[in-house]
Amino acid sequence: MPKYSLVGYDGSDAARRAFAFAMDLARACHGRVRVVSVLQVAEGGDTVALMMTDAGDQRGQELRAELATIAPDTAELADIELVHGSPGDVLLNEVGQHAIDHIVIGHTERGALARWLLGSVSSNVLARAHVPVTVVR
Repeated sequence: MPKYSLVGYDGSDAARRAFAFAMDLARACHGRVRVVSVLQVAEGGDTVALMMTDAGDQRGQELRAELATIAPDTAELADIELVHGSPGDVLLNEVGQHAIDHIVIGHTERGALARWLLGSVSSNVLARAHVPVTVVR
């Protein structure tokens, strides 16, 4: 039974379902959930970094409020973090850094062109993860 599940959260319907699933699993297994929302970094100087930090603080507060609407016990069962980087890489790095034993990710159907241009976080994580992965549709 998973004790510490990781959820990649981007605010999409699929991510909301993945978070709800992970919270249900945490309650059933007496575990915890680590929610990571990835802020992709744009090229820029120090001013951009400062703006991103301010936006990150505000986004963190908004994220906590949003997750609490899905699961009122979020504060008791979930650790929430905003991280800059590439979503697939960030999620996979979190596994080793935080003793994650299970990953839960949402999957959104995209056309072939969108997958080719943007890639698929769920496919990337599935291909490279060394812990069980649940994909929620």
